[in-house]
Amino acid sequence: MRFLGKNFKNVKFFYYLKNYLLLIIPNFFFRKTLEKRLSNFTKNEIDNLIERVNYYNKIDNEVKVDSTWSKLSDLKIEKKGKTYFFDAYSISRNFSPTFKCNFLFGDIDYVPNKPSFVKSRPINNSQNSILLKLNKVRHFQYVIDNIEPENKADILFGRAAVFQKQRIDFYNKYFHHPMCDLGQINRGTNHDQWVKKKASLDTHLKHKFILCIEGNDVASNLKWVMSSNSVAVMPKPKYESWFMEGKLIPNHHYILIKDDYSDLEEKLNYYKKNTDELKRTRPTPSDEARWGLAIIEDSLWETIPKVYRRLNDIFVKNIGKGLPKNFNPIEFGSWMGGDRDGNPNVTAKVT
Repeated sequence: MRFLGKNFKNVKFFYYLKNYLLLIIPNFFFRKTLEKRLSNFTKNEIDNLIERVNYYNKIDNEVKVDSTWSKLSDLKIEKKGKTYFFDAYSISRNFSPTFKCNFLFGDIDYVPNKPSFVKSRPINNSQNSILLKLNKVRHFQYVIDNIEPENKADILFGRAAVFQKQRIDFYNKYFHHPMCDLGQINRGTNHDQWVKKKASLDTHLKHKFILCIEGNDVASNLKWVMSSNSVAVMPKPKYESWFMEGKLIPNHHYILIKDDYSDLEEKLNYYKKNTDELKRTRPTPSDEARWGLAIIEDSLWETIPKVYRRLNDIFVKNIGKGLPKNFNPIEFGSWMGGDRDGNPNVTAKVT
């Protein structure tokens, strides 16, 4: 089963499979090995880790815990919000189940009334908001983009659910603009004349400019756009996540447009000719290989043997025989680091 496409979204099957299987492992194992795992970090890595933690958690005053706070052991899987549970649980299981805290799952665009772990928070007021990497299977996906910026269409491309005021305003102004290719992917609105089919990531990446307008909180497509050779176009972000949108530099990491979008045409015309002024860091073949190996290390290395053992147990229980030694129902393949489809760094010597 080949699961790595050229520009793939996170494969939810493996995400859920891994996390359900990890529920079988007793939590004391993670708590017991935490110190050893942390000891493997270098001093520079520890310093970087502390810097990031201090950014995610900006609470610098003493916090008093009261009876309304939940224990970590109270964190349970629900019918809805499973990805939030799994992502929170992957962290909480490393600590004592008697510790108390607060989790707020979903799109958080307000200031909590008590210190809470959240996926997103307002940039201008981080009080009581501690960022965690939550719902990462949806929000944290990245692409390998081998199309040079000069070979991309000079068009602002966007496909999104359009029901928030800021997105409606943008589509009202620019849906018919010749420099834009916009499409609404949700129906049942009073502006269904904007509806177009969803577009693949490959289609997005053929365009130099990609619209990243915030929705309920952060713009969910910003992460993968930032990993590509296309450029994000957006107003200054008002919300941030574990991605640290608040640290992005306007007209360096992305093209800044005014909140009323009035300078869009001016900005697009300028950066059509001056794209090199923006920070575009090209992935090397080694980067591509590392990203592929990260999937193996984070998911498959532990998950696949467990799947095979589970299948073997089922065979033994039902037919009295284990799996054949040459049993190999799952096959993996990847193009990364060896496709030679435009990346000048991928040569015969490299591959």
